[in-house]
Amino acid sequence: MVEPLYEIAVKCTYCDNAFRTMKVRPSFKKASKTDADFCVHYKDINPDYYVVRICPFCGYAHTENFADKWHPGQKEAFYTKVSKNWTMRDYCRERTWEDALYSYKLALISAQIKDEKSRVVAGLLHHLAWLYRVKGDWEQEERFLTYALDAYVSVFETEGMDINNARLMYLMGELNRRLSRFNEAVKWFSRIINDRKIMDAAMIRASREQWVITREDMLAIRMELPEEMKQAT
Repeated sequence: MVEPLYEIAVKCTYCDNAFRTMKVRPSFKKASKTDADFCVHYKDINPDYYVVRICPFCGYAHTENFADKWHPGQKEAFYTKVSKNWTMRDYCRERTWEDALYSYKLALISAQIKDEKSRVVAGLLHHLAWLYRVKGDWEQEERFLTYALDAYVSVFETEGMDINNARLMYLMGELNRRLSRFNEAVKWFSRIINDRKIMDAAMIRASREQWVITREDMLAIRMELPEEMKQAT
């Protein structure tokens, strides 16, 4: 019988030791639903639990999106903040929700020490929000959605021209909506809908749908609608 998890070999860029970590076979990735901010809910095993690779020797946690290179001073900083106090432990096994939470938080520390790109940090923060969503912990989900939104804004300001702008703008709209910052959400959704340079049909359609939902959110709490929404029928 085929197991859902399989091992891959990884070489740690911090301590140069080789170790093994787990991944989920594609055939076992079965989604039950996907939220508007791309959070996928899985029927059985959650592949997100295994995205972060943790070196058992030094504690360096990273994803495949991390840069391999360490700049001067970063290794010393990592030693001081993480490796010096690390006791060897093995994450090459089935992971619990708590293991996944720990792995993302450790990866976040590693990313901050290594000064990884804003989009890498934003992704980690967003995944942490998703983990809390699955648990039904809105207080912590809200906290990490706020951090993720700030990081996405930073991505837009620094890398906006180099990546899928429409998807990034849509995410900023949707995270604002989830955080009840409705006027900001409307701005981002409207930009995607009205910008003739944006050709991403899926994101335009999604923005139209979320624009309507945002309007309903605002009406539900009797919030003053912006002019463009007042004119909409």
